[in-house]
Amino acid sequence: MSLLEVNRLKKSFGTHLAVDEVSFTVGNGEILGLLGPNGAGKSTTIMMLAGLIEPDSGNIVLDGHTLSHSDRKSRQQMGIVPQDLAIYPNLTARENLRFFGGLYGLTGSDLRSRITEVLSQTGLADRQNDLTCEYSGGMKRRLNFGVALLHRPRLLILDEPTVGVDPQSRAHLLDCVRQLASGGMSVIYCSHYMEEVQELCDRVAIVDRGQLLACDRIDRLLGELGSTLRLHLVDASGELRASLTGIPGVTFQQCEDRVIASMARRNPDENQTLLNTLTAALQAVRDAGGQLTTVESDEPDLERLFLQMTGSRLRE
Repeated sequence: MSLLEVNRLKKSFGTHLAVDEVSFTVGNGEILGLLGPNGAGKSTTIMMLAGLIEPDSGNIVLDGHTLSHSDRKSRQQMGIVPQDLAIYPNLTARENLRFFGGLYGLTGSDLRSRITEVLSQTGLADRQNDLTCEYSGGMKRRLNFGVALLHRPRLLILDEPTVGVDPQSRAHLLDCVRQLASGGMSVIYCSHYMEEVQELCDRVAIVDRGQLLACDRIDRLLGELGSTLRLHLVDASGELRASLTGIPGVTFQQCEDRVIASMARRNPDENQTLLNTLTAALQAVRDAGGQLTTVESDEPDLERLFLQMTGSRLRE
């Protein structure tokens, strides 16, 4: 069941169409990666979800309730971690959490217990009484993250939460996201770190120039990409090239007694064809007395998929 449904959101600023009928869903306990180049429409989409700007058309349904632009009560089910730090540097971590908890409507013992829980969850309990201006970049990011958790949101929206953080803080934040999702919280995770998204997310939505290009499970999207298998061979007898030439689907390069045999798979329907080609090539290597030294495979990954869909040209 979907906690969030985004239906054909559209938003223009003057003559610029920032978001063009973008639709996606987020299930209960699901982590959805939201990807796109700079200027793709991600931030505008997030601002519409948060109620900061009103869509020109389309609607947002949260837990079965269609949100209006001014529906603050329903949006209290959301927690948003902005890319820019939203904490006060001249307050301690505890003071920051107390202030923001009050904005969420938390009071008394509930507020105090939530502050204690969030400080522990973000690994800041030992530094809770230090001014945040004295914190490292990773500690500030963890506090920024913790602020959004205080009111126990059902949907957490993270916008580049690990920018500029140390490896330990990054690992801690990613573990926190996994734990929250395993506990039933839904997450929208926006990041330019493709390895994080591929490791963390159940599905990804890729947007560019305001339009949704793809939204599916990562394994399904990667399955549509091709791959190439390369066999690095030693041709001691000089007969290997002739043996490989007669095998359909094999191309090769030769340098002295070294041969690189390549076999391509353009889509998942060609898996069996690739296996048959590989079997024939290995038999030819054995028959010619060749030696296999290295096997290389450029298996598809999320970064390659992203560049294929959005292009490799630099964006401002």
